[in-house]
Amino acid sequence: MDGPADAYFQRPLWLQASCCGHVLWAYNVRHLNLLEAYVAARLRERGELVPGAPTSLVERLPTWLKTAKNRTEVLRTIRRLRSTLPVGD
Repeated sequence: MDGPADAYFQRPLWLQASCCGHVLWAYNVRHLNLLEAYVAARLRERGELVPGAPTSLVERLPTWLKTAKNRTEVLRTIRRLRSTLPVGD
């Protein structure tokens, strides 16, 4: 199987797009919100970005996603992914 997949069903993830030469993906809207909050933050302090989300998740993000030079493109891609969600999500 090519690209990111759901761990349980082994199906390709719906929320994925090419970004900065990599694949940006999210499991769901909550994951997308977490990524957006982290990437958009100018000062990345420890603590909850999204209530209930584990901070260890953001510590494991790939370097290309965390790099300031990619911030604009990553946020643009997140907005594009968000636009594919059904209204109300």
